[in-house]
Amino acid sequence: MNSGIIGHTLKIINLLFLVGSIFTVSGNQYNISSDNTMNKSVSEKQPFKQTKEDLIAGVSRAICYSGFRTGQHPDRGEGAVNPSYDEVLEDLKIITEKMNFNLIRVYDCNENSEMVLNIIREHNFDIKVLLGIWLRAELSNHETCEWLTEPIPEAELLQNKQLNLAEIEKGISLANEFSNIVVAVNVGNEALVEWNDHKVDTDTIMGYVKYVQGAIEQPVTVADNYKWWADHGAELASVVDFVSLHIYPVWEEKDIDEGMSYSIENFNEVIQNIPESKIAITEVGWPSIASEFGERASEAKQQQYFREFMAWSEKMNITTFWFEAFDEDWKGDPDNMLGAEKHWGLYTVDRQPKKVMREFQGEQK
Repeated sequence: MNSGIIGHTLKIINLLFLVGSIFTVSGNQYNISSDNTMNKSVSEKQPFKQTKEDLIAGVSRAICYSGFRTGQHPDRGEGAVNPSYDEVLEDLKIITEKMNFNLIRVYDCNENSEMVLNIIREHNFDIKVLLGIWLRAELSNHETCEWLTEPIPEAELLQNKQLNLAEIEKGISLANEFSNIVVAVNVGNEALVEWNDHKVDTDTIMGYVKYVQGAIEQPVTVADNYKWWADHGAELASVVDFVSLHIYPVWEEKDIDEGMSYSIENFNEVIQNIPESKIAITEVGWPSIASEFGERASEAKQQQYFREFMAWSEKMNITTFWFEAFDEDWKGDPDNMLGAEKHWGLYTVDRQPKKVMREFQGEQK
Protein backbone atom coordinates (compact mmCIF):
# COMPACT_ATOMS: atom_id res chain seq x y z
CA MET A 1 0.00 0.00 0.00
CA ASN A 2 1.54 3.34 -1.01
CA SER A 3 1.84 6.34 1.31
CA GLY A 4 -0.98 8.22 -0.46
CA ILE A 5 -3.44 5.45 0.22
CA ILE A 6 -2.26 5.18 3.84
CA GLY A 7 -2.71 8.90 4.33
CA HIS A 8 -6.14 8.84 2.75
CA THR A 9 -7.16 5.92 4.97
CA LEU A 10 -5.94 7.64 8.13
CA LYS A 11 -7.90 10.73 7.12
CA ILE A 12 -11.08 8.67 6.81
CA ILE A 13 -10.51 6.89 10.14
CA ASN A 14 -9.90 10.19 11.92
CA LEU A 15 -13.07 11.60 10.41
CA LEU A 16 -15.01 8.57 11.58
CA PHE A 17 -13.87 9.10 15.15
CA LEU A 18 -14.67 12.81 14.96
CA VAL A 19 -18.20 12.23 13.77
CA GLY A 20 -18.89 9.32 16.10
CA SER A 21 -21.15 11.42 18.30
CA ILE A 22 -22.93 13.21 15.47
CA PHE A 23 -26.44 12.25 14.46
CA THR A 24 -27.75 14.24 11.55
CA VAL A 25 -31.30 13.63 10.39
CA SER A 26 -31.49 14.93 6.84
CA GLY A 27 -34.95 14.69 5.39
CA ASN A 28 -34.98 16.96 2.37
CA GLN A 29 -36.09 14.21 0.01
CA TYR A 30 -37.43 11.71 2.55
CA ASN A 31 -39.72 13.58 4.90
CA ILE A 32 -38.99 12.62 8.51
CA SER A 33 -41.98 14.31 10.08
CA SER A 34 -42.03 15.38 13.72
CA ASP A 35 -45.70 14.37 13.75
CA ASN A 36 -44.91 10.67 13.93
CA THR A 37 -47.85 8.69 12.58
CA MET A 38 -46.31 5.47 13.85
CA ASN A 39 -46.19 6.73 17.43
CA LYS A 40 -49.86 7.69 17.24
CA SER A 41 -50.81 4.34 15.75
CA VAL A 42 -49.06 2.38 18.48
CA SER A 43 -50.33 4.52 21.32
CA GLU A 44 -53.91 4.44 20.06
CA LYS A 45 -53.80 0.73 19.22
CA GLN A 46 -54.72 1.45 15.61
CA PRO A 47 -53.37 -0.47 12.60
CA PHE A 48 -50.01 0.77 11.39
CA LYS A 49 -50.07 3.10 8.42
CA GLN A 50 -47.54 5.66 7.27
CA THR A 51 -48.36 8.88 5.45
CA LYS A 52 -47.60 9.65 1.81
CA GLU A 53 -44.86 11.99 3.03
CA ASP A 54 -43.05 8.93 4.42
CA LEU A 55 -42.60 7.39 0.95
CA ILE A 56 -39.17 7.51 -0.64
CA ALA A 57 -39.37 9.82 -3.67
CA GLY A 58 -43.13 9.79 -3.22
CA VAL A 59 -43.64 6.25 -4.55
CA SER A 60 -44.58 2.92 -2.99
CA ARG A 61 -43.61 0.75 -5.96
CA ALA A 62 -39.87 0.31 -6.56
CA ILE A 63 -37.45 -2.37 -7.77
CA CYS A 64 -33.98 -3.77 -7.12
CA TYR A 65 -31.70 -3.65 -10.14
CA SER A 66 -28.51 -5.51 -10.90
CA GLY A 67 -27.86 -5.80 -14.61
CA PHE A 68 -25.49 -8.77 -14.83
CA ARG A 69 -26.35 -11.05 -17.74
CA THR A 70 -25.12 -14.51 -18.71
CA GLY A 71 -21.32 -14.56 -18.49
CA GLN A 72 -21.23 -11.38 -16.40
CA HIS A 73 -20.76 -10.98 -12.64
CA PRO A 74 -19.58 -8.37 -10.09
CA ASP A 75 -16.48 -10.44 -9.20
CA ARG A 76 -16.16 -14.20 -8.91
CA GLY A 77 -12.48 -14.11 -8.01
CA GLU A 78 -10.97 -12.92 -11.28
CA GLY A 79 -12.43 -9.42 -11.45
CA ALA A 80 -15.78 -8.05 -12.51
CA VAL A 81 -17.38 -8.58 -15.90
CA ASN A 82 -19.81 -5.69 -16.18
CA PRO A 83 -22.74 -5.05 -18.51
CA SER A 84 -22.03 -2.70 -21.40
CA TYR A 85 -23.35 0.83 -21.70
CA ASP A 86 -25.91 -0.28 -24.29
CA GLU A 87 -27.06 -3.19 -22.09
CA VAL A 88 -27.65 -0.92 -19.10
CA LEU A 89 -29.44 1.56 -21.35
CA GLU A 90 -31.71 -1.22 -22.59
CA ASP A 91 -32.43 -2.31 -19.01
CA LEU A 92 -33.33 1.17 -17.83
CA LYS A 93 -35.71 1.59 -20.77
CA ILE A 94 -37.38 -1.70 -19.85
CA ILE A 95 -37.61 -0.72 -16.18
CA THR A 96 -39.14 2.69 -16.76
CA GLU A 97 -41.13 2.16 -19.99
CA LYS A 98 -42.32 -1.46 -19.72
CA MET A 99 -42.20 -2.25 -16.00
CA ASN A 100 -43.24 1.29 -15.09
CA PHE A 101 -40.84 1.70 -12.17
CA ASN A 102 -39.32 5.10 -11.38
CA LEU A 103 -37.33 4.17 -8.27
CA ILE A 104 -34.56 1.56 -8.28
CA ARG A 105 -32.11 0.16 -5.78
CA VAL A 106 -28.47 -0.56 -6.64
CA TYR A 107 -26.17 -2.32 -4.22
CA ASP A 108 -22.71 -0.79 -4.45
CA CYS A 109 -20.68 2.13 -5.73
CA ASN A 110 -18.63 0.24 -8.30
CA GLU A 111 -18.23 0.93 -12.01
CA ASN A 112 -21.54 -0.64 -12.95
CA SER A 113 -23.56 1.44 -10.48
CA GLU A 114 -21.79 4.62 -11.53
CA MET A 115 -22.68 3.81 -15.15
CA VAL A 116 -26.34 3.45 -14.15
CA LEU A 117 -26.30 6.94 -12.62
CA ASN A 118 -24.56 8.44 -15.64
CA ILE A 119 -27.02 6.88 -18.09
CA ILE A 120 -30.00 8.10 -16.07
CA ARG A 121 -28.58 11.62 -16.20
CA GLU A 122 -27.48 11.54 -19.85
CA HIS A 123 -30.84 10.25 -21.08
CA ASN A 124 -32.93 12.22 -18.59
CA PHE A 125 -34.74 9.10 -17.39
CA ASP A 126 -37.47 9.63 -14.81
CA ILE A 127 -35.70 7.31 -12.38
CA LYS A 128 -34.52 7.94 -8.83
CA VAL A 129 -31.98 5.73 -7.05
CA LEU A 130 -31.45 4.23 -3.61
CA LEU A 131 -27.66 3.99 -3.74
CA GLY A 132 -25.91 1.15 -1.95
CA ILE A 133 -22.59 1.22 -0.12
CA TRP A 134 -21.45 -2.41 -0.05
CA LEU A 135 -19.63 -3.54 3.08
CA ARG A 136 -17.24 -6.50 3.04
CA ALA A 137 -16.52 -8.72 6.01
CA GLU A 138 -14.76 -7.03 8.92
CA LEU A 139 -15.46 -9.98 11.24
CA SER A 140 -15.00 -13.68 10.50
CA ASN A 141 -18.45 -15.21 10.73
CA HIS A 142 -17.33 -18.81 10.08
CA GLU A 143 -19.07 -20.17 13.18
CA THR A 144 -22.59 -19.21 12.06
CA CYS A 145 -22.31 -18.90 8.26
CA GLU A 146 -22.74 -22.40 6.85
CA TRP A 147 -20.69 -21.80 3.69
CA LEU A 148 -17.65 -20.31 5.47
CA THR A 149 -15.67 -23.45 6.23
CA GLU A 150 -12.71 -21.74 7.92
CA PRO A 151 -11.90 -18.39 9.55
CA ILE A 152 -11.32 -15.40 7.30
CA PRO A 153 -7.62 -14.45 7.69
CA GLU A 154 -6.98 -11.35 9.75
CA ALA A 155 -5.02 -9.76 6.89
CA GLU A 156 -8.05 -10.12 4.63
CA LEU A 157 -10.34 -8.57 7.25
CA LEU A 158 -7.97 -5.60 7.61
CA GLN A 159 -7.88 -5.18 3.84
CA ASN A 160 -11.67 -5.34 3.74
CA LYS A 161 -11.79 -2.52 6.28
CA GLN A 162 -9.76 -0.32 3.94
CA LEU A 163 -11.97 -1.29 1.00
CA ASN A 164 -15.07 -0.45 3.02
CA LEU A 165 -13.71 2.98 3.90
CA ALA A 166 -12.95 3.61 0.24
CA GLU A 167 -16.45 2.43 -0.73
CA ILE A 168 -17.96 4.84 1.80
CA GLU A 169 -16.01 7.74 0.32
CA LYS A 170 -17.12 6.73 -3.18
CA GLY A 171 -20.73 6.54 -2.04
CA ILE A 172 -20.53 10.02 -0.56
CA SER A 173 -19.00 11.33 -3.78
CA LEU A 174 -21.71 9.75 -5.97
CA ALA A 175 -24.54 10.90 -3.70
CA ASN A 176 -23.27 14.47 -3.91
CA GLU A 177 -22.49 14.39 -7.63
CA PHE A 178 -25.87 12.88 -8.53
CA SER A 179 -27.89 14.59 -5.81
CA ASN A 180 -30.88 15.07 -8.12
CA ILE A 181 -31.00 11.30 -8.81
CA VAL A 182 -29.83 9.64 -5.58
CA VAL A 183 -32.69 10.03 -3.08
CA ALA A 184 -31.26 7.91 -0.25
CA VAL A 185 -28.14 5.92 0.60
CA ASN A 186 -27.98 2.44 2.10
CA VAL A 187 -24.92 1.47 4.16
CA GLY A 188 -24.40 -2.31 4.22
CA ASN A 189 -26.66 -5.06 2.94
CA GLU A 190 -27.43 -7.99 5.25
CA ALA A 191 -24.11 -7.41 7.01
CA LEU A 192 -25.62 -7.92 10.48
CA VAL A 193 -27.57 -11.19 10.35
CA GLU A 194 -25.86 -14.20 11.90
CA TRP A 195 -25.79 -16.31 8.72
CA ASN A 196 -23.98 -13.85 6.43
CA ASP A 197 -20.41 -14.13 5.10
CA HIS A 198 -19.66 -10.38 5.21
CA LYS A 199 -20.24 -9.60 8.88
CA VAL A 200 -19.67 -6.10 10.25
CA ASP A 201 -20.07 -5.06 13.90
CA THR A 202 -23.24 -3.10 14.67
CA ASP A 203 -21.34 -0.30 16.39
CA THR A 204 -19.08 0.01 13.36
CA ILE A 205 -22.05 0.30 11.03
CA MET A 206 -23.59 2.95 13.27
CA GLY A 207 -20.35 4.92 13.01
CA TYR A 208 -20.40 4.58 9.23
CA VAL A 209 -24.02 5.74 9.09
CA LYS A 210 -23.29 8.84 11.16
CA TYR A 211 -20.28 9.67 9.02
CA VAL A 212 -22.27 9.40 5.78
CA GLN A 213 -25.13 11.43 7.28
CA GLY A 214 -22.65 14.22 8.03
CA ALA A 215 -21.36 14.25 4.45
CA ILE A 216 -24.54 14.15 2.31
CA GLU A 217 -28.00 15.71 2.26
CA GLN A 218 -29.96 12.52 1.53
CA PRO A 219 -31.32 10.22 4.24
CA VAL A 220 -29.24 7.18 5.19
CA THR A 221 -30.42 3.67 6.03
CA VAL A 222 -29.18 0.12 6.63
CA ALA A 223 -30.85 -2.89 4.97
CA ASP A 224 -31.23 -6.21 6.74
CA ASN A 225 -33.55 -9.12 7.43
CA TYR A 226 -36.77 -8.25 9.26
CA LYS A 227 -35.94 -10.68 12.09
CA TRP A 228 -32.63 -8.97 12.87
CA TRP A 229 -34.42 -5.62 13.10
CA ALA A 230 -37.12 -7.05 15.33
CA ASP A 231 -34.72 -8.78 17.72
CA HIS A 232 -31.64 -6.53 17.70
CA GLY A 233 -32.37 -3.34 15.77
CA ALA A 234 -33.59 -0.81 18.34
CA GLU A 235 -30.26 0.98 18.79
CA LEU A 236 -29.46 1.14 15.08
CA ALA A 237 -33.04 2.25 14.35
CA SER A 238 -32.45 5.32 16.50
CA VAL A 239 -29.54 6.31 14.25
CA VAL A 240 -30.75 5.67 10.68
CA ASP A 241 -33.17 8.03 8.98
CA PHE A 242 -35.43 5.11 8.14
CA VAL A 243 -35.33 1.35 8.66
CA SER A 244 -34.96 -0.97 5.65
CA LEU A 245 -36.40 -4.50 5.89
CA HIS A 246 -36.05 -7.68 3.84
CA ILE A 247 -38.98 -10.12 3.84
CA TYR A 248 -38.96 -13.54 2.12
CA PRO A 249 -41.70 -15.92 3.29
CA VAL A 250 -40.78 -18.56 0.73
CA TRP A 251 -37.35 -18.94 2.39
CA GLU A 252 -39.23 -19.70 5.61
CA GLU A 253 -41.12 -22.60 4.04
CA LYS A 254 -44.32 -20.68 3.36
CA ASP A 255 -46.39 -21.33 0.25
CA ILE A 256 -48.39 -18.69 -1.56
CA ASP A 257 -51.55 -19.23 0.50
CA GLU A 258 -49.62 -18.00 3.57
CA GLY A 259 -47.23 -15.66 1.77
CA MET A 260 -48.97 -12.36 2.30
CA SER A 261 -50.31 -12.99 5.80
CA TYR A 262 -46.90 -14.20 6.99
CA SER A 263 -45.21 -11.16 5.43
CA ILE A 264 -47.53 -8.86 7.35
CA GLU A 265 -46.72 -10.80 10.54
CA ASN A 266 -43.01 -10.21 9.85
CA PHE A 267 -43.61 -6.51 9.35
CA ASN A 268 -45.73 -6.20 12.50
CA GLU A 269 -43.02 -7.94 14.54
CA VAL A 270 -40.64 -5.16 13.57
CA ILE A 271 -42.94 -2.24 14.34
CA GLN A 272 -43.84 -3.77 17.70
CA ASN A 273 -40.15 -3.73 18.69
CA ILE A 274 -39.05 -0.45 17.07
CA PRO A 275 -42.32 1.53 16.92
CA GLU A 276 -40.78 4.98 16.48
CA SER A 277 -39.14 4.24 13.12
CA LYS A 278 -40.10 5.07 9.59
CA ILE A 279 -39.88 1.94 7.45
CA ALA A 280 -39.19 0.93 3.87
CA ILE A 281 -39.07 -2.62 2.53
CA THR A 282 -35.92 -2.80 0.45
CA GLU A 283 -36.24 -6.44 -0.60
CA VAL A 284 -39.27 -8.67 -1.00
CA GLY A 285 -39.86 -11.26 -3.69
CA TRP A 286 -40.93 -14.67 -4.90
CA PRO A 287 -38.95 -16.86 -7.33
CA SER A 288 -40.44 -18.24 -10.52
CA ILE A 289 -38.20 -21.36 -10.39
CA ALA A 290 -36.35 -22.87 -7.42
CA SER A 291 -35.10 -26.41 -6.96
CA GLU A 292 -34.99 -25.66 -3.22
CA PHE A 293 -38.72 -24.85 -3.06
CA GLY A 294 -40.25 -27.26 -5.56
CA GLU A 295 -43.84 -26.38 -6.42
CA ARG A 296 -43.81 -23.39 -4.06
CA ALA A 297 -41.94 -21.52 -6.81
CA SER A 298 -43.73 -20.67 -10.05
CA GLU A 299 -44.52 -17.74 -12.29
CA ALA A 300 -48.16 -17.86 -11.20
CA LYS A 301 -47.24 -17.66 -7.50
CA GLN A 302 -44.74 -14.88 -8.18
CA GLN A 303 -47.51 -13.03 -10.01
CA GLN A 304 -49.93 -13.42 -7.10
CA TYR A 305 -47.44 -12.35 -4.42
CA PHE A 306 -46.31 -9.34 -6.44
CA ARG A 307 -49.90 -8.21 -6.98
CA GLU A 308 -50.86 -8.69 -3.31
CA PHE A 309 -47.75 -7.15 -1.80
CA MET A 310 -47.69 -4.08 -4.02
CA ALA A 311 -51.36 -3.40 -3.34
CA TRP A 312 -50.77 -3.67 0.42
CA SER A 313 -47.67 -1.45 0.41
CA GLU A 314 -49.48 1.21 -1.63
CA LYS A 315 -52.36 1.18 0.85
CA MET A 316 -49.95 1.41 3.81
CA ASN A 317 -47.70 4.09 2.23
CA ILE A 318 -44.61 1.88 2.46
CA THR A 319 -41.98 2.15 -0.25
CA THR A 320 -41.33 -1.43 -1.37
CA PHE A 321 -38.45 -2.57 -3.57
CA TRP A 322 -39.36 -5.79 -5.35
CA PHE A 323 -36.44 -8.20 -5.68
CA GLU A 324 -35.68 -8.04 -8.54
CA ALA A 325 -35.90 -6.65 -12.08
CA PHE A 326 -34.03 -9.38 -13.99
CA ASP A 327 -32.90 -12.94 -13.30
CA GLU A 328 -29.16 -13.27 -12.60
CA ASP A 329 -27.75 -16.65 -13.56
CA TRP A 330 -24.29 -15.94 -12.08
CA LYS A 331 -25.69 -16.28 -8.56
CA GLY A 332 -25.74 -19.40 -6.43
CA ASP A 333 -24.43 -22.81 -7.48
CA PRO A 334 -23.02 -22.65 -11.04
CA ASP A 335 -23.90 -26.34 -11.47
CA ASN A 336 -27.57 -25.84 -10.57
CA MET A 337 -29.26 -23.60 -13.11
CA LEU A 338 -32.62 -24.17 -11.37
CA GLY A 339 -31.40 -22.77 -8.04
CA ALA A 340 -33.56 -20.10 -6.40
CA GLU A 341 -30.87 -17.41 -6.42
CA LYS A 342 -31.04 -17.25 -10.21
CA HIS A 343 -34.80 -16.75 -10.67
CA TRP A 344 -36.22 -13.81 -8.69
CA GLY A 345 -36.59 -11.43 -11.63
CA LEU A 346 -39.76 -10.08 -13.19
CA TYR A 347 -37.90 -10.65 -16.46
CA THR A 348 -35.67 -13.56 -17.43
CA VAL A 349 -31.92 -13.13 -17.81
CA ASP A 350 -32.42 -12.76 -21.58
CA ARG A 351 -34.89 -9.90 -20.97
CA GLN A 352 -38.18 -11.67 -21.59
CA PRO A 353 -41.17 -10.73 -19.38
CA LYS A 354 -42.51 -13.36 -17.00
CA LYS A 355 -46.22 -13.93 -16.35
CA VAL A 356 -46.55 -11.07 -13.85
CA MET A 357 -45.14 -8.54 -16.31
CA ARG A 358 -47.04 -9.91 -19.29
CA GLU A 359 -50.23 -9.36 -17.32
CA PHE A 360 -49.18 -5.89 -16.22
CA GLN A 361 -48.17 -4.81 -19.71
CA GLY A 362 -51.45 -6.13 -21.07
CA GLU A 363 -53.31 -3.97 -18.56
CA GLN A 364 -51.32 -0.90 -19.69
CA LYS A 365 -52.38 -1.22 -23.34
